[in-house]
Amino acid sequence: MLFLGGCVLYAQEDRIIPLPIKAIQDSIVAPLFPVAAINDGIARDSTQLDSANIKPPLLLGNIKYKAKDYVKLSQKDHKIYLYNEAEIYYQGTELKAGIIIMDYVKNEVYAGRIKDSLGNYSQLPYFKQGDNEVIPDSIRFNFDTQKAIIWNSRTEQQAGLGQLGSDTMKVYADITKKENDSVYFLYEGKITTAEDTINPDYYIRIRKAKFVPKKKVIAGFSNLYIADVPTPIALPFAYFPLTVGRSAGIMMPSFGNEPDRGYFLQDMGYYIPIGEYADILVSGDFYTNGSYGFKTQSIYSKRYKYRGNVNFRYENLVNSQKGFSDYSRSSNYNIQISHSQDTKASPNSRFSASVNLGSSQYYRNSLQQRNLPSTQNNTLSSSISYSKPFPAYPSVNMSLTATHSQNTNTEKIEMTLPTLQASMERIFPFAKRDGIKKGIIQNINFQYDMSAINRISTNDEEFFKKEMFDDARFGARHRIPISTNFKVAKFFSVSVGGNYEDVWTLETFNKRYDADQEAVVTDTLSGFDRYNKYNFNASVGTTLYGTFNFGEDKKIQAIRHVMRPSLSYGYAPSFEKFYDEYIDGNGEVVQFTRFQGTLNGAPSLNKSNSLSFSLANTLEAKVTDKDSTATEPKKVPILSNFNISTGYNFESDSLKLSPLSVNGGTNILNKKMSINFSAGLDPYAIDNNGRRINTFNIDNGGSLLRLTRANVNIGYSISNETFSKEKEEEEDEVDEYDYVAQSGGRTDDLFGRADSFTDTRSRDDDKKGNVENPIYATKIPWNLRLAYSASYSNSARQNQFSSHSLMFSGDIDLSPRWKVGGSSGYDFKNQGFTLTQLRFERDLKSFSMRFTWTPFGQYKRWYFFIGIKSSILSDLKWENRSQRAR
Repeated sequence: MLFLGGCVLYAQEDRIIPLPIKAIQDSIVAPLFPVAAINDGIARDSTQLDSANIKPPLLLGNIKYKAKDYVKLSQKDHKIYLYNEAEIYYQGTELKAGIIIMDYVKNEVYAGRIKDSLGNYSQLPYFKQGDNEVIPDSIRFNFDTQKAIIWNSRTEQQAGLGQLGSDTMKVYADITKKENDSVYFLYEGKITTAEDTINPDYYIRIRKAKFVPKKKVIAGFSNLYIADVPTPIALPFAYFPLTVGRSAGIMMPSFGNEPDRGYFLQDMGYYIPIGEYADILVSGDFYTNGSYGFKTQSIYSKRYKYRGNVNFRYENLVNSQKGFSDYSRSSNYNIQISHSQDTKASPNSRFSASVNLGSSQYYRNSLQQRNLPSTQNNTLSSSISYSKPFPAYPSVNMSLTATHSQNTNTEKIEMTLPTLQASMERIFPFAKRDGIKKGIIQNINFQYDMSAINRISTNDEEFFKKEMFDDARFGARHRIPISTNFKVAKFFSVSVGGNYEDVWTLETFNKRYDADQEAVVTDTLSGFDRYNKYNFNASVGTTLYGTFNFGEDKKIQAIRHVMRPSLSYGYAPSFEKFYDEYIDGNGEVVQFTRFQGTLNGAPSLNKSNSLSFSLANTLEAKVTDKDSTATEPKKVPILSNFNISTGYNFESDSLKLSPLSVNGGTNILNKKMSINFSAGLDPYAIDNNGRRINTFNIDNGGSLLRLTRANVNIGYSISNETFSKEKEEEEDEVDEYDYVAQSGGRTDDLFGRADSFTDTRSRDDDKKGNVENPIYATKIPWNLRLAYSASYSNSARQNQFSSHSLMFSGDIDLSPRWKVGGSSGYDFKNQGFTLTQLRFERDLKSFSMRFTWTPFGQYKRWYFFIGIKSSILSDLKWENRSQRAR
């Protein structure tokens, strides 16, 4: 064994490693460093011994080298000796180390570490050839054969760039034999993705392996070590892909069992990249009782052009076994499509899609019940649209849209397939296009817009079948609004206008009385038909400002009140010409219109002549800023909006006054609490049957106004940073809490969080493991969200809350790596807890451990997961879950 200042030249002192026969018999032998170099205390600059001053062999003319303490070119030994911060550059190879010895005749180089007086090693060799980098303890390399022996090598490889992302894999080996630029043989190696390169918390030990940089590692017997303790997780041989970018590969499944469906394999699939811009993941679930599910996920993206994804899942659900009373069979499916287009890609047209449709019971009966929040989502909705403007004057905007709305409780589905809309810009016929418009004449303007809709109403059973088109309805509407506006007495804004509307339909309904059936019969008449209607309107409004000053030396300096009253009048004649008559069985004449039941409704038989009033209010205060450096007072909203509206119908014989509508909202406590409310107040009384009567409520022994409905929603969100001064200064830069519920659900976690254990992409919380653990002391990170909602109904003296609940969720970091959280609520109307979920998360540096528990209710269950965060080794995991609640 040979040392130079403690630098290992051939083998390690602390352990004996049986070298392969090939390595022992290798002709490359580590040379001795001359003693004079050690004893020489005079530092010499490499320029003093520049190879140009000595007649060297041909090889030396292409070598660039330098060192800090010692440089010697020995023609006798045919070697170059470099000591302390030594560097050599030759033939595209870069080598840096504490000590370098190069034999320029054999064209071999040796590099090693330096050991100081305290026994600490420093200046590890750095070897770079092309894009490959190695940091060993020592290395011997031959420039002619391109072969090398490397002791205790360390290298990092970027791998993976598919749907699970990319990570850095560290490859260590006690002895490495370099065959050529692309093949290395490893002896006693380790593979890990741990951040700690000295003491990794886990690694896969490989005895012998072939290493191809940026491509793969093929190893023999390999097993997992955790904290240097071997585990029984082992393979007779292993393959580790190191491909940079996307590559096809098998997705390893998870396994378990359910009492109703037996043992299962979930998420077993295959990933396929498609060109540069797309990929697809096909996976399946298989149960021993015959249940199965298939899922395809595809993501596509082209920078500055578009991006999107397409997901489809189908499930065949079999409960229990044939012959048992609880045996059943059903199917579920779900389709999700998302597409967005970069605005710069095509300024004159735009296509977008957001689709979420499928079986109404999909989220509640799915084989993979991981998305707890979506079980509480009662609506699935979709929209696909294409729009294109035509900029030539007068400009026209056109759009073609298909929409879908599905109630998962009633299983009713409403679709527009499609909707065509077009609108023309506003035209001022009595004013120049670019000029200022003044007065009642110049402000006269008109527009044109049209809408054509084909609407389909169906249900889950008939969806995607020809029967879904049986009740399809088509309708088109053309509208031309004309208006003008002007000022009166400088402070009043007046607008006057009218609307003309032409309505088309392809189907109408005729009614007649059939004496034989003694019933009214409705006949459907196919064919084009139309009607037209028009109305007139006028409004006047103004804005009033009121300021109450208390003095600049007061905490509340001023209160400002802004009122915007508006008075509107509307008139529409009767369109009785579109009405027909029939005589019923009692001999009475009944009026009807053939347009009743069409998509756009029927023209009104009664004349409309009404007056409406509204008052909008805002209230804000100017307060002295707590920041002494602030030069302006701080504006604090007291009422962001407070609106009152009512109306009077001149044509009604009774009940001329409309109920008073009140709504408002504000944000208080530094915008941490939002409050929204609304109410309905009726001036008329009701009879014993709950119907409104033409008697004021106050004349009937009641109050001036009768409360018919009320609604209030309060949201409150705080955290430990709420009370931090630094947080207040940076508040606008911090993203809001956002656990986006999958598939169109809520954007908060009041209904719990979704757990997809097969998705091992690091969460934001996991990134805390990459920094030094702070001492929390009394500053423990936490957050809390509250949501209170109440709806009150009293239109017919029912005097009851239709809904009344308080929901809450929060998280607390007990330590830098321990986090607990939960979400729940209480339904005061039904007197029970809402969906409750408890969460426990542990950051284990390279591992992530999560446990979620729903302790009671219809979705009572628990999940446990522990696995490696890195997407490269994401298959090294263990998960378990409770059995499905019956």
